[in-house]
Amino acid sequence: MKYKEDDVILCKVKKIEGTSVFVETEEGIPGSMTLSEVAAGRIRNLREYVSPNRLIVCKVLRIAGEHLELSLRRVTSGEKSETLERHKREKAFANMLKTIGEKENVIEEIKKEHDISEFLEEAREDVKVLEKYFDKEKAKKLFGILAEKIGKDKVVEEKFVLRSEEEDGIKVIKEILDVDAEIHYLGSGRFSINASGKDFKEADIKLNETLEEIRKRAEKKKAFFEVEK
Repeated sequence: MKYKEDDVILCKVKKIEGTSVFVETEEGIPGSMTLSEVAAGRIRNLREYVSPNRLIVCKVLRIAGEHLELSLRRVTSGEKSETLERHKREKAFANMLKTIGEKENVIEEIKKEHDISEFLEEAREDVKVLEKYFDKEKAKKLFGILAEKIGKDKVVEEKFVLRSEEEDGIKVIKEILDVDAEIHYLGSGRFSINASGKDFKEADIKLNETLEEIRKRAEKKKAFFEVEK
């Protein structure tokens, strides 16, 4: 088995039957999760979380032979963003290979020795990293493309609910949300918040610290606050 417990992986939803969601990994390994592992609390609209052919980021809870028992709700925003970014980068890298006339199967060779995101970061700084897998001419071309495409700050996002029953509720909400973060109003008391960092771990820490500050302010102002899961 390629995976182990607590691994965070990308899966495609195959079907939903009763109280179970059935998925497959990128390699075709089957897995499933119960509805209680899709989201915490009552699920009003299951399709907000899972639907056939949708790509979702899951955490491995247990391994039963060649079957994975998974969870969606236990994945942090940072883990989700990092996994989706890795998938996005791999697809982008495959397109880069096409532009230089290289076959995509070299990616599998690279992944045997490297995390693809870490490899691309290293390759952006040192062309010799690429020369291990490509001839010098193709390595040089890739080096130039990577210098333009890779290296931006990583961003994570969460959604939350914030409401105040006070007469000056709008003022209260504004005071609570006066933090150093990018926040957008989504309607009906729902907001999204973004945080960025040099990597997803740093971004996730910033996001959680800001959410904790908002929670404390909301509690002090007797406002309702809840992070959506």
